[in-house]
Amino acid sequence: MTKSNEKRNATLVLKDGTIILGSGLGYSTRVVGEVVFNTGMVGYTEALTDPSYKGQILTFTYPLIGNYGVPDYKNLDQWKLPRYFESDKIQVTGAIMHELCTEPNHWASVKTFDDWLYEEKVPGIFGIDTRSLTTKLREYGVMMGALEVSDDKIDTDKLKEDLDKADSYGEQNFVEQVSVKKPQTYGAGKETVVLMDYGVKYGIVRRLLERNFSVVRVPYDYPLDKIMAYKPAGVLVSNGPGDPKACTHTFETIRDVMDLNMPVLGICLGVQMLALAAGGDTYKLKYGHRGQNKPCTDLDAGRSYVTSQNHGYAVDAKSLKETGFKTWFVNVDDGSIEGIKHEKRPILAVQFHPEASPGPYDTDFVFDMFAKIIRR
Repeated sequence: MTKSNEKRNATLVLKDGTIILGSGLGYSTRVVGEVVFNTGMVGYTEALTDPSYKGQILTFTYPLIGNYGVPDYKNLDQWKLPRYFESDKIQVTGAIMHELCTEPNHWASVKTFDDWLYEEKVPGIFGIDTRSLTTKLREYGVMMGALEVSDDKIDTDKLKEDLDKADSYGEQNFVEQVSVKKPQTYGAGKETVVLMDYGVKYGIVRRLLERNFSVVRVPYDYPLDKIMAYKPAGVLVSNGPGDPKACTHTFETIRDVMDLNMPVLGICLGVQMLALAAGGDTYKLKYGHRGQNKPCTDLDAGRSYVTSQNHGYAVDAKSLKETGFKTWFVNVDDGSIEGIKHEKRPILAVQFHPEASPGPYDTDFVFDMFAKIIRR
């Protein structure tokens, strides 16, 4: 029996004073992060390695986690990208679930969910009422929390103290922690797409490579002259974690890219960055959109799609009036913006994840539209 499989204590303390006791999994440590929830039924390996979750403690609403185990990072696709992960490591601060499966059954599994978290020094708590927790987060909004896993009795007062001392989620710049430090190139296509990396998922890189582009992934704060040195046919502004207003120092570069009248695609955080750079505004959603069955309507086509989403902020529709952007997609549930298009320039952006990973591929056509704009 490995250290990760031994029965341990776990305590979660929320900012509103709620104390939740459970069993520990993963690594014995204490962490602080924003507690959020995801309604997806599958895809925990993709979710935990999604850089957009940096700084967050993720609650799975689906009651059983770990039943198909964890595959090998060395299982690569044709472009040498990990086939079942969205980055090279777990990005979440901690994990919360109702029931943990300790005996997974899947042909690609090489380890248990528990062992995976333990190896990457990430704590988790299970055996709790995740329905009650999710209801609280929906009613009162997502909030900061502190999680500890330990072999010994946990000092709740110390957890509360650490939570009170911690910066709020929106005050921190997580993008600089997940963006590449130097350019990386994938593929060998004739046209090059420069990917401004705010915390990109491998699924996005993969969708561009499938369309025969070369992809140059650059740091989020890469200057315009260095971007243009690659002679890009288009630019993609990626997804990523945190409040988009924490990256105001990159707005000038995004504005300069837009002024070049070059094809631009924004995804998730990329929508917010484009809107802010153009003079729009964003706001924090009460509990965010995180799941794989989020309905969105294409206002141009009058058609709705099921989408995969992971975001806690949204573009303020009223703020787009003087930006040159118009609303393209809206969320069926709450009417928030899920996509924008520029009225004069070849710029489009979606708040959802057209690459899925995990989730439905219903909106994969967004990448086809981007490719068509570049090649026409």
